Amino acid sequence: GTEIQRRIGVKTSRDEPLARFTTMRVGGPADLFLTVHNGFELRAIVRFARARGLPHVLLGRGSDVVISDRGIRGLVIQVRAEGSRLEGDRYHAEAGVPMARAATETQQAGLSGLEFGLAIPGTVGGAVWANAGAHDSEMRTVVESADAILADGREVRLPLDELGFAYRDSRFKHVPPDAPPDLAAIGPAEVVIGARFRLTPAEPDEIKARLDAIRRWRQAHQPLGIPSAGSVFRNPPGDSAGRLIDAAGLKGTRMGGASVSEKHANFIVNDQRGPAADVRRLAEHVRAVVEHQHGVRLEFEVEFVGDWTDWEITPCPSNARRSWFFWEGHP
Repeated sequence: GTEIQRRIGVKTSRDEPLARFTTMRVGGPADLFLTVHNGFELRAIVRFARARGLPHVLLGRGSDVVISDRGIRGLVIQVRAEGSRLEGDRYHAEAGVPMARAATETQQAGLSGLEFGLAIPGTVGGAVWANAGAHDSEMRTVVESADAILADGREVRLPLDELGFAYRDSRFKHVPPDAPPDLAAIGPAEVVIGARFRLTPAEPDEIKARLDAIRRWRQAHQPLGIPSAGSVFRNPPGDSAGRLIDAAGLKGTRMGGASVSEKHANFIVNDQRGPAADVRRLAEHVRAVVEHQHGVRLEFEVEFVGDWTDWEITPCPSNARRSWFFWEGHP
């Protein structure tokens, strides 16, 4: 930790509880935790971690993830690189820019296309990684290119046709065939550091009206203001996960502190602040019931991150685990 502070100038903390950095409000400690505030720090820390074989996880706004009660081994890099700029009808954003801010900034500039971003609770980097979407739009409809650190350490600008976008998927979710096996074992083989959007000029008032409509729709249809991680499951082809869960009579089903939202069946809300194990137990139950009743096996859209060993047997309170971390004697 001290070496990171000395070399990169970023403060680190040990055994940092992660629940407050996620929208589900669950998660045990990170062995080592830091926040990067610009692209330079993000590049430097990724290269540092790779060079030392240090396991690392990137965290944006903490939506779309459920971090285990045992927490995350190694280093958690919270990405708060939030630089953005406009060039004509192009919008450049660093990986940590919240999608909702991208939506409002571009609206004010009279550029349309990112309105759906208002409904994405994460960051630009996470949204590119997942090809996030909402309201009949998704990242691949507006992204022109993405800046990334590749497995070999090069920083490149990847055009749209090289981003591997598919439904809630991109090249960044996969290990490239030429990536060194030891790299894939410690962290992401490719890291998004920013994106460039091609947008369409429009009247700011018209765009604002669309943003207001999205805001109203979300308030009416989603459990806002209650801890959740967004949609739990991907929609199966030609159907909606929420419809299947609702049809299975699962709305309101509770396990410990977590329940299936009465407002939107594809949301699990941690309304009574249970541990991560409650959320996962409920999610697995929902999946099993839907498969039994409808013959459809739902795929998770949320990512279960961290140390999930023995999670069904031994939920581990966040303060009960001491770090095994090797930084104690690290030069």
